[in-house]
Amino acid sequence: MVEAAKRRIDGLTDVLLNLPRSAKRALALAVDITICVFSVWLAVYLRVGYWVPFFGMQLHPAVVSVVLALPLFVVFGLYRAIFRYAGAEAFFAIGRAVLIYSIPFAIIYTLIGVQGVPRTIGLIQPILLFLMVSGSRLLARMLFEESYTALFVGDKPTRVLIYGAGRAGRELAGAIATAREMQLVGFVDDDTSLTGSTLRGVTIYAPDALADVIERRKVDDVLLAMPQATRVRRSEVLQALRPLPVHVRTLPSMVDIARGTISVGDLREPGIEDLLGRSQIPPDQALLTKNITGKVVMVTGAGGSIGSELCRQILKNAPACLLLVDHSEFNLYTAHQEFAQMVALDRQGEADDPAPVLIPLLASVCDERRMAEILTHWQPATVIHAAAYKHVPLVEQNALEGVRNNVFGTYTVARLAQQHGVANLILVSTDKAVRPTNIMGATKRLAEMILQALQEAAGEGSATTFSMVRFGNVLGSSGSVIPLFREQIAAGGPVTITHPDITRYFMTIPEASQLVLQAGAMARGGDVFVLDMGEPVRIVDLARNMIELSGLTVRDDDTPDGDIALSFTGLRPAEKLYEELLIGENAQESQHPRIMRANESFLPLAELETRLEEMRSAIASGDPKAARDLLARLVPEYQPSTVLSDWTRQPS
Repeated sequence: MVEAAKRRIDGLTDVLLNLPRSAKRALALAVDITICVFSVWLAVYLRVGYWVPFFGMQLHPAVVSVVLALPLFVVFGLYRAIFRYAGAEAFFAIGRAVLIYSIPFAIIYTLIGVQGVPRTIGLIQPILLFLMVSGSRLLARMLFEESYTALFVGDKPTRVLIYGAGRAGRELAGAIATAREMQLVGFVDDDTSLTGSTLRGVTIYAPDALADVIERRKVDDVLLAMPQATRVRRSEVLQALRPLPVHVRTLPSMVDIARGTISVGDLREPGIEDLLGRSQIPPDQALLTKNITGKVVMVTGAGGSIGSELCRQILKNAPACLLLVDHSEFNLYTAHQEFAQMVALDRQGEADDPAPVLIPLLASVCDERRMAEILTHWQPATVIHAAAYKHVPLVEQNALEGVRNNVFGTYTVARLAQQHGVANLILVSTDKAVRPTNIMGATKRLAEMILQALQEAAGEGSATTFSMVRFGNVLGSSGSVIPLFREQIAAGGPVTITHPDITRYFMTIPEASQLVLQAGAMARGGDVFVLDMGEPVRIVDLARNMIELSGLTVRDDDTPDGDIALSFTGLRPAEKLYEELLIGENAQESQHPRIMRANESFLPLAELETRLEEMRSAIASGDPKAARDLLARLVPEYQPSTVLSDWTRQPS
């Protein structure tokens, strides 16, 4: 019933706003004449205590009121821009006009007096006139402002609907009010008790009215202001919005916006994390802090997308010192600047505990002398090894460098960690290490085998506990498809996908990093941990979701007039259609619901080191084929491509 009444009011406002300007001015004059007459009648009632006949004592002051008021209202511009006069400027104009009006009106009816008219009418009526005229202008703005802007502003602002009428939604509405490029036409909220009420002068609608509101109110964008909603709920809302012709944007989480006031600039495109529909399990704080708090921690590859997020999570858990190791000067500089600022902000108002010491160290994990120098001087208790080449086609086409960095970099760091008494070393691994079809995945599996062999050879009395954590694609990491798809959609397409059936596991970088730290804290020695990545996602479905949530349509055989086409380019060298997380089927549960233990076979250290020396010789002689053949012998699950695509060698 409320919705039906609202639709009738909206229809009436649209009709009124489409009237000619002269007709609207005449309508405003008629309203003000009515107010003049009624305010006199009401003043008489307030004075005598009962309603006198309309053609009684108030007829004379009613005529005088109209004659005095309307010329003054014209002079003070109340009819030049009727539907914009509702702010402070409008009230000042009305106040000045009524103040001047009240002088002759009070003189006539209070000082001089008119037979049969109470003298107090000259004082009461001007007050009522001001309140009624001001109220009429405020009501006009409430009813007509949204449609007025759309009809009469030359460059029409984007008409937006905010999903969420809580604190975040209200703050966002306030930001929109100061931004000319947007016009708020309503709210949507899951709380049905708010349905039909108004907030900031616009209506709050129920979620089931979304499609009708978007069509009737000509909504361009829907802004999700649901920072505290679960991923499951955000996913449900996004799926409901997908088929609707609107561009969807969202505010980040409450954690991301807690430091300041919400602004229009905080809005972002919805990411796959919003679409996954999988709630994040809060981390076990005891596991997070076990290998970090009060300790010297070293992260290799600290400037990379995974390494830098690991550093952020480590800094939240108060290490005594964080060693940032990276071979890229630019990445290391950027990361160090960010983390230094992060520490400074976190230390504001806290003087009791010392701030973590940040040490940026330029080094390659393949440089044994440099790594020994760092470990000797700083004596870290925990090392997280995230330095690796991970881009599948690049490693495939630069095979020797991929093997050198991923295999021998890990071997160097692990041996030196044992020699220098590092308590815990955690290797960041990948799902591509499982039955690999590419050199990158095979090198990561071999890196796992090196740690397993070193742990077994050291025995139970080893001072160093090795562990490996294997997970799939993380959102926002370098090489991720998400930013690529966004760029392609913004450019008008096509969106390129290697294969219509390709699937991948996805997880957010913060969640993956927290799980890596928690897994390392559960290690007993030689553990291969596997993260629960949820259900795999078809990349073509991801592309379609991103296109449709941008307010566009996919161009295909069913919709030849769509906006963005999908282009299938074929699998890249050594790329797999499906990724796996386990080689065998013997995974065991751990004390964390999102972390499993895998039991994977490996070679004894003596045999492994013999083969590694052969591989080192192949690298030294610049023979990628020999190195790849040795890799296939060491990792029996590795099924290499038939053609070696190293850029420095002829295909073979």
